[in-house]
Amino acid sequence: MTTTPLGPNHTPFDRLGHDAAVDLAKRFYDHMDAHEPALVAVHRQDDEGRIAPIVRERFTAFLVEWLGGPALYSPKHGHPRLRMRHAPFPIGTDLRDAWVRCMKAALDHPTVDDEVREYLNRRFAEVADFLRNRPDA
Repeated sequence: MTTTPLGPNHTPFDRLGHDAAVDLAKRFYDHMDAHEPALVAVHRQDDEGRIAPIVRERFTAFLVEWLGGPALYSPKHGHPRLRMRHAPFPIGTDLRDAWVRCMKAALDHPTVDDEVREYLNRRFAEVADFLRNRPDA
């Protein structure tokens, strides 16, 4: 039995549902494209300078699985190994904070209830900080 602050056997995915989890990933990258050019710059981009569809699709699969939904990412890409996969990118507090701003904006939506939003804001901030690999000047 898995227990989270959301209750026994309740994952964020259980509370959100598949469509809202997919929409969360879309809102995240839409916000990034519109407001965080430094983050866009470290992602693969399409011909118009926006986050490439393949990046969005891969993150969506990861996010659905990370939230407790079906395994859409790991069968195709293996273990996420987040630190290893992000090691080539210089991530300091500036990019960490930009990433967190994008996710907070994405979570600020009627399909995400307050309890889930608060829980995920904490968890995403922890993960973003874990991925820092560059000291600040």
